Amino acid sequence: MSCFPCFSSRKAGSKKDDHVPVARARDISSSTPPVHNNKNSPVADANNKAEGYAAEEGSNTAKTFTFRELATATKNFRQECLLGEGGIGRVFKGHFHQVVRQLDRSKTQGNREFQVEVLMLSLLRHPNLVTLFGYCADGDQRLLVYEYLPSGSLKDHLFDIPEDKRPLDWSARMKIASGIAQGLEYLHEKANPPIIYRDLKSSNVMLDEMNNPKLSEYGLAKIMQSGNKMNISPRVMSAYGYCAPEYERHGELTLKSDVYSFGVVLLELITGRRAFDAARPTEEQILVSWAQPFFRDPKKVSDMADPLLGNEFPLKSLNQAVGVASMCLQEEPSVRPLINDVVAALSFLAMAPPEEPIPSSSYSYIIIRS
Repeated sequence: MSCFPCFSSRKAGSKKDDHVPVARARDISSSTPPVHNNKNSPVADANNKAEGYAAEEGSNTAKTFTFRELATATKNFRQECLLGEGGIGRVFKGHFHQVVRQLDRSKTQGNREFQVEVLMLSLLRHPNLVTLFGYCADGDQRLLVYEYLPSGSLKDHLFDIPEDKRPLDWSARMKIASGIAQGLEYLHEKANPPIIYRDLKSSNVMLDEMNNPKLSEYGLAKIMQSGNKMNISPRVMSAYGYCAPEYERHGELTLKSDVYSFGVVLLELITGRRAFDAARPTEEQILVSWAQPFFRDPKKVSDMADPLLGNEFPLKSLNQAVGVASMCLQEEPSVRPLINDVVAALSFLAMAPPEEPIPSSSYSYIIIRS
């Protein structure tokens, strides 16, 4: 297979980037005491398991919240504070730029196991991850507290855009794709043990006021399991259209499953189409299936671009982005690139200077062969 050029720039066994430390979660409120770190506590277990993580000097462990505190912050979980609802629980807007996820109590682990897993996640720190502030494990209640990003999700900025808002331009889309890949790389390469996201989709990618992406709800799948058995199906954890074929069919889950889901999100950024859209004709409803003929025909690649871009994008950049997506969406997991190679390719595209808009009469494309 003649590989996409940027994929040859880094080897699978390359040294991991040591510039981004993993930090313990900060105590965001001095009014409630943090969990005490005695040798028999879940915090101690989490700290022992997290050996090898880089810790920010002087940082504290995850903040514990009482159920009463979170009920007050969400106005007793009123509908007006509800941000969303899914198969694993509801999400509410709380005070002081907090998001409160109320997990389905029937699907979570026991108190001790839950605290250990949450405290492990609270050690993760990266610019492209939504910060997990703390948790509540009062009785049988299981809640997580994250930072709140008022700009909403990538889904909000790609689909059903209000008339008073401009669609994302090509440069912003490539920077978002690069940031998502860097967040995944951190989970795959820096976390020890590596974390498989499992649920990468545009609605789980939050954007800040500068359109920098942050992955949300990473690690939830492990919290929502009992022993070694998942309490929820792959369809719940990976929305239809984003799920890798091997996960969809056999429940086989690897880091390459995340790479596939990333390829779907990258296609959404390129095309402005949803991963699955029941409102479209049958042959166009599944984005990956719709895109396959374009991958094989270089002359039609420009037709994949989101019409909202108005042909204002560099043709070379489009070709290369489609090449990256094509590699990520290979049927066989072993053929898909490692996420660090994807980061290398997209970092180049995100930093590339603008070129002339696509000429209507010329085409070029990078062929991906197996």
